Amino acid sequence: MESKTMSPSALVSQSPRGWKRWLFRAPIVLYRLGLGWLLGGRFVLIHHIGRSSGLPRQVVVEIAGHDADSNTYYVVSGWGYKSNWYRNLMAQPDTTIQVGRRSLSVHAETLSPEAGTEVLIAYRKAHQFAANELGSLMGLDIGHASADQLKSFVRESLPVVAFRPRENA
Repeated sequence: MESKTMSPSALVSQSPRGWKRWLFRAPIVLYRLGLGWLLGGRFVLIHHIGRSSGLPRQVVVEIAGHDADSNTYYVVSGWGYKSNWYRNLMAQPDTTIQVGRRSLSVHAETLSPEAGTEVLIAYRKAHQFAANELGSLMGLDIGHASADQLKSFVRESLPVVAFRPRENA
């Protein structure tokens, strides 16, 4: 079987525009209406501060993994290292996230390529269909990529972010 895996540099470099942008942002409305629980435990609302504007911002992304013992949530920046929410969090990593009805004060940090690869492998195992669909949206064959290919994706194009609870929040 021929692999359709593309180079990590082939990652979609622009965020969605027009109706696609509205579709991607629709879950924020659910959270604002207090209905974030309808999304189940698969999505997280991330509060962040604009690194240039200083204005509060929000984004909803899919949870790639959750470590129940440490209450750490993992997400992937599907639009890469240039994604505004990712860059904002790296500038001000102490923030608040909301999963369903729960709000948590957290510290955001980018995982190493090795640790990020482990998160992607676990995500792919738990959600094969979603991994295939999201990968094709980004131009990457996440669903069938080897561990080395996934590590290359994480290193070059797909930062994996850990949200760890803050001790004194």
